[in-house]
Amino acid sequence: MNKRRRRTLLLLLLAAAVLAAAVLAVRSAKNRRSQDAAESLVSSSGMISDGAAYKSISYHNGSATLSFALNKEGAWYWTDDPDFPLNQDYLIQMTNTLSTLKPQQTITDGGAPEDYGLSEPTRTLSATASNGLLTTLALGNATSDGNSYYMLMNESETPIFIISGELVKEMSVGIYDMLLLPELPALTEDRLGTVTLTGAVTTELSAFRAQAQPDEGGDDSSPESGGSVTWLCNGADVTGDEQVQSVLEQLSKLRLDACVDYRPSDGAAALCGFDEPAATVTVSYTGDGNTSQTLTLTVGNPVLGGDGRYVRVNDDSTIYRIGEDKLDALLAVAGSGLDTASSGD
Repeated sequence: MNKRRRRTLLLLLLAAAVLAAAVLAVRSAKNRRSQDAAESLVSSSGMISDGAAYKSISYHNGSATLSFALNKEGAWYWTDDPDFPLNQDYLIQMTNTLSTLKPQQTITDGGAPEDYGLSEPTRTLSATASNGLLTTLALGNATSDGNSYYMLMNESETPIFIISGELVKEMSVGIYDMLLLPELPALTEDRLGTVTLTGAVTTELSAFRAQAQPDEGGDDSSPESGGSVTWLCNGADVTGDEQVQSVLEQLSKLRLDACVDYRPSDGAAALCGFDEPAATVTVSYTGDGNTSQTLTLTVGNPVLGGDGRYVRVNDDSTIYRIGEDKLDALLAVAGSGLDTASSGD
C-alpha cells in the first residue's frame, strides 16, 4: 500500500471516528434531555417548575388540530378565529392538567416506542410557557385498562411514561363544544308582553295586566309591580288554556343545549331547515332597567342523527341545538294554533 492510499485510509478512519463521536454526543444529549424530562415530571411542580404559566397550546387529537394562545388581556382565544366565543374554562382546565402532570409509571427499558404506539403517535401536543420553555408530548396507545396512556416527552425515545387519561379526554373535546353559549333572557311570565308563534298558522298571545292598587306599593308601569295577568288570543281569554300554560312554561326554561355550526354556509343553513323554518317564536319582554326587548327564536329541522331541533337566535347566523322536549309546546301551537281559540293567518 503506497503512502497516498494509507493517507486516504487514515482520513476515512478519522472521519468514521468523528461521526461515531457525534452520534454518541447526540445520544448522550437525548438521554440527558429524557432524564431532565423524567425529573421534571416527578417533581412537585409537575412538568413546568416554579408554576410557570402557559401562553400557547397546540395539539392534534387524532381527528383535528386545535391551537390556542393568550391575548394581551390574558384571555385564551382560538388562533383560527380570534372572535370565536371560547369558553375559558376548557383551556384553564387543560393548563392545570399540564402543569400538574405526573407519570403513573416510568418505563426505561421495557421495549421500543412502536410497541406502545409511539413511533407514529396519533395524538401530539406542544405547549409554550410564559418563560419561553417549549414542552412537546406524544401520546400512544391506551393501557390495557383503558384508563391511562403511554407518552413520550420532548421528542425523546426514552423514557416512556404512563399518564392518566385526563389529558386525552380534554384533548378530545370538539371546538364547538368549547363555544360559550349565549345566555337567553329570563322569559318569566311577569316580564312577557306578547308571544307570537308562526308556523303553518300564526298565533299571538298578549298579556293584559291589571294595574296594582296604590296600597300594594310598587311602580304601576312595571310588569313586576304586581297585578293579575290575563292572556288574550284574538280577544279571547286563554289564560287557563293548557297549551298556553305549556308555552309559558317552556319559554321560562328556554336554554340552548349546544352549538352545531358557528359560521355555517348557506347550504348548511338550508339543510338545517332555515329556508322554510318549522316555527318562528317572537317574544317581546321587559329587560333590565325596565327596557323593552325582543327575542326571536327560529326553529328549523330535527337534528340529523340526534335529539332536538336546529335553532337560531335573533340575527345570529350560528346554528344551535335545543332538545325537542323543550320546544314541543311551541311547535304544536305554531303548527296548529290553539284548540280553544281561532288563530289568525
